[in-house]
Amino acid sequence: MELFLEFLIIGFLAQLVDGALGMAYGLTSTTLLLSTGLSPAYASFTTHAAECITSGFSGLSHHQFGNVDGKLFRRLLLPGILGAIVGSFLLTMIDSHKIKPFVALYLLIMGAIIVIKAFREFPPRSVTTHLIPLGFTGAFMDSVGGGGWGPIVTSTLLVRGNDARMTIGSVNACEFFIAVASSLTFLAGGVDIGWQVVAALAIGGAIAAPIGAWLCKHIPTKWLMMIVGTLIVGLSCRTFWLSFNG
Repeated sequence: MELFLEFLIIGFLAQLVDGALGMAYGLTSTTLLLSTGLSPAYASFTTHAAECITSGFSGLSHHQFGNVDGKLFRRLLLPGILGAIVGSFLLTMIDSHKIKPFVALYLLIMGAIIVIKAFREFPPRSVTTHLIPLGFTGAFMDSVGGGGWGPIVTSTLLVRGNDARMTIGSVNACEFFIAVASSLTFLAGGVDIGWQVVAALAIGGAIAAPIGAWLCKHIPTKWLMMIVGTLIVGLSCRTFWLSFNG
């Protein structure tokens, strides 16, 4: 029971951050599971199975608060689903640790740019170019690394000048379908799953989802950008360091 409550609290905090900032649920959950000695495939599968529930609640909450751009959502959805399927399939056959340093370096640069942009005035705009490769890449790396859809897609769109609130809400809404596609692919590949861990993460995340969406709507854009950028830089530095010293 103590272990169940621990994972429930972790799921709550991870989804609270994810709902408000558009990232970090998968990274937080997967990092914890990997630290216990679990395989990357098992950790990614467990995280995505839980995200099927938490991201569903989060997406609905963002829609309720008016944080979803329908056009952006539709352009990211299909390439994201395809990337999730391909990434999950490959993870059952390759060592995902080998590509983590490259992902971490990319995210570190994106995070630094977002922090810089937080101190500059720029008009919100709707960027709808190159969304297909962005959605595919973000979902692919999310499945392979157990997290990354939010950091890759959200950070890239924010760097390009998209409105922070609508970007976070739209990316979160897509995440439900990415998680379902990834989980079904892992199931088809015969990866085992710990349903007790999934339940704890999912329950905690479901409770936090509407709170995170509310925070997203009410936190000023400048502070949102600063928090997102700092979070990406911190997590990326940690991932990069552990890739060589873990």
